[in-house]
Amino acid sequence: TIFKMVDVGGQRSERKKWMHCFQDVTAVIFCVAMSEYDLKLYEDDTTNRMMESLKLFGEICNNKWFANTAMILFLNKRDLFEVKITKVDLKNCFDDYNGGLNYENGKDFLQRKFMAANEQVKKQIYPHVTCAT
Repeated sequence: TIFKMVDVGGQRSERKKWMHCFQDVTAVIFCVAMSEYDLKLYEDDTTNRMMESLKLFGEICNNKWFANTAMILFLNKRDLFEVKITKVDLKNCFDDYNGGLNYENGKDFLQRKFMAANEQVKKQIYPHVTCAT
């Protein structure tokens, strides 16, 4: 089996260049930095990084080009998130979060948020919590 992987980057300016090019792919790997829930975008210092990731994940899940494409969701930087969540409440990013400064509650909440962004009943999403640099 041959796997072809393409890193399309996450910056806003790059998205329109690649979205339509992948209509026949088997799966999309979407990486989210769990620990960046209190940070702003590099190119826009008013937009929260986690909210932008959640929005983009929803756009890809529900895009016509990816209607039959499985999604592999990597909730990455688990190690940094595990430390940060004990000091910086996830409620700073999500008003509906009530899990306190707890790693398991925060991790489960983020996974549910991303899964809920999918509106395609039959779409397969495979979430994984990862620690990769």
